[in-house]
Amino acid sequence: MAEYDGRGGNRPARHVGPARKNKGTVMRAIEIRGQGGPEVLALTDRPIPAIGSADVLVRVAAAGVNRPDVQQRKGLYPPPPGVTDIPGLDIAGVVESVGDGVAWPRPGDAVCALVAGGGYAEFCRAPAQQCMPIPRGFTFAQAATLPEAFFTAWNNVFRLGRIAEGETLLVQGGTSGVGLAAIQMARALRGATVIATCSSGEKSAVCRDHGAQHVVNYRAADWPDQVRAAAGERGVDVILDSQGGDYVPLELGLLARDGRLVLITSHRAPTATISTREIYIRGLTLTGSTLRARPAAYKGRIAKELVQQVWPLLGDGRIRTHICGVHALEDAAAAHSVLDANAQIGKLVLTVSDLAQTAP
Repeated sequence: MAEYDGRGGNRPARHVGPARKNKGTVMRAIEIRGQGGPEVLALTDRPIPAIGSADVLVRVAAAGVNRPDVQQRKGLYPPPPGVTDIPGLDIAGVVESVGDGVAWPRPGDAVCALVAGGGYAEFCRAPAQQCMPIPRGFTFAQAATLPEAFFTAWNNVFRLGRIAEGETLLVQGGTSGVGLAAIQMARALRGATVIATCSSGEKSAVCRDHGAQHVVNYRAADWPDQVRAAAGERGVDVILDSQGGDYVPLELGLLARDGRLVLITSHRAPTATISTREIYIRGLTLTGSTLRARPAAYKGRIAKELVQQVWPLLGDGRIRTHICGVHALEDAAAAHSVLDANAQIGKLVLTVSDLAQTAP
């Protein structure tokens, strides 16, 4: 089967040597031993996962580290029924074997994939529909930063937020992996005016370097007024928010007529008091999503849209990924400590094999 090459054409699928024959049934993995801080993450041995007819088994080279992993560690975001308790939502590696119903990828292909769990391990089961080719020139470690951030940003800004040409987007937390993906895609694909919030001068510089025209420090008491001034008289068309709570009524007030507020989590609080009258009088949309429990077919459609529209921009450098730290699999607790301190800019990566820093 042909593989999308990231530059608008097709070429034969890449292979990274022959798929290794499993010599055993056990792999190294990180498990969560009770709810708590990073210290509850422990290296252990687990059985290599079995795969179904629509799945592939990936020999993991690198795995992304995400806030949902932290929430799972704290007992706030359990895996869906039937999903492994091993954390990790995005992976990059080499396909080891495939189910009977899989046409692509094939054993030996280099892929990155969004998974519902299991990324912090030497082997991971992934639905074939959620696998994507690695963008041209990317290492496995770089590719491991893409799935969760770009799936989330695409689903919420482009699908639910319906960002249109020339509109204004507010990204709360601009230097998260999702934030940087949203900033760059909105600028490159819609010519949007992007306002980002962050908490420091260093993070402000990163937001601007990735395309945000306006950056506001959310620790300032008047941050909504600063956003309003940056957006102009019309207001903000789309807001991507991970805070929830008392931010929600403030954000509704920042929206233009027919504006859309999209929630992806609720770090500040799970509830808010809002004016429903404001929503229908001004034609506002309040929505949100999580992807983890969505069916593979839904996530597969997003994968195709990303490969068609975003992967070429990654391949030629118009969109970039930003890695702020790389840790060995056994040092997963150190990576989580960075997230707990809110010190990350971009993405953290776990290296699982020697392939991690190489390009396919």
